Order: sequence, then structure tokens, then C-alpha cells
Amino acid sequence: MSIYNREQQYISLLSQGQHTVSQLSEKLFVSEPTVRRDIVKLEQKGLLECKRGVVKLVTNAADKRIPLFIRDTEQTEAKTSIAVKAAAHIKDGFVIMMDASTTAYHLIPHLASFKDILLITNGAKTALDAASMGIRTICTGGEMTLESFSYIGTDAEALLSKYNADIAIFSCRGISDDGIVSDNSILENSMRRIMMKNSKKSILLSDSSKFGSIYLNTLCHKDELVEIISE
Repeated sequence: MSIYNREQQYISLLSQGQHTVSQLSEKLFVSEPTVRRDIVKLEQKGLLECKRGVVKLVTNAADKRIPLFIRDTEQTEAKTSIAVKAAAHIKDGFVIMMDASTTAYHLIPHLASFKDILLITNGAKTALDAASMGIRTICTGGEMTLESFSYIGTDAEALLSKYNADIAIFSCRGISDDGIVSDNSILENSMRRIMMKNSKKSILLSDSSKFGSIYLNTLCHKDELVEIISE
């Protein structure tokens, strides 16, 4: 197996928590010397760190985004429940701004039941699946992040800024005990701020595992939101 394929396995395993070199060796069915060589390469890429034989993901680096295939498997039942509640805020004819988060993505099947809605998103996967369900969709374009298949940067921000919406729906990585909504991605937060500014109301979707946490970049305070929907 190539280091590229093992890289995905390392990320998947370490997203569940830190592991020792021996644990990684056992779970990946490779020798400990191979694991140590892989670790050196992945440390150089800034993906993980190893101290005293304990390996963990680097998740607090500036503008670090969590890969989509990891986020897509997190709290699936909770996201399904959240999507049902969020759909109650949608009406026929709405213009909806939505980020590229997997939590918001779970809302797409519900949107298909509404008439004459327009979805504006910076999520490539979100736009593709929404359009395939017959939902009129505008995708921002711009620089794509391979981790989350979201569009970010000045081009994406410029297009998004041209539109106004009835509602903005988005997620985050954490909500602190004092109400600070935050994420590790500065650029994705920039897109969310435009959504909030250009929409009549803003709704945050967040499963309860994100409560009590704070990350690199502050998006807003909970008081700036109409509602926070959790499971």
C-alpha cells in the first residue's frame, strides 16, 4: 500500500483520538519502522505530530480544515435530526445561502420538497447534489479546498456578496460556554460572514459534540443568530 493511501488511514484513525506507534502498526498491518517513516513524512506535511511515541493530528494550526471524508462520518444521526428541524424554517420561494458543511448538506433532501427556492452555496458537493434533485442552485466558484470541497477566496467572496437571501444556514467547529462560535478555517468563516450579512436571518446548525469548544477563528457570538439548532 502506498504512503498516499496510508495517509488517509492515518487521518481517519487519528481523528478518533491519539494513538501510539505500536497501535498504528497493529491497526494498519504494517511494521513499526514503516509507521515511523510515514510519521516523519506526514509531520513534514503538517498533518500530524509525534511526541514520545504518541501520535495525534495537528488540528490547531492556522487555517486548518478538517477533511470532508472525516467530517462526513461524524455525528451522522445528529445531523439527520438537525436537518429535519432546520427544514421547518424554510418556505416556498426562499433564497437560501448555505455553507459547505456536512451538517448543512444533510438539509438538501428536505429542500427538494419546496417550490421556487434558490440555493446559493460555496460547497461543490452541496451544489452538485442540490442541482441533481431539481433545486435551482448558484455555486460561487473560486479556489477549491481539497479537504472540504468548498470554494473560498476573493473570487468566491465577490460573487457571494452580489446576492441577498432570506436565510443563511451554516455550521462551525465549536461553540464556547460563553457563546463564541468559532472554526479553524479563517477563509470559510469569511464566506459565512458574508452569508450572515446578506441574509435576513442566520441559523447555525451544530451537534452537541461541538458545545464547550473554541477554535482558531471567531465567526460570531450566538446573540447574532436567530437560532442554534442541535439534536
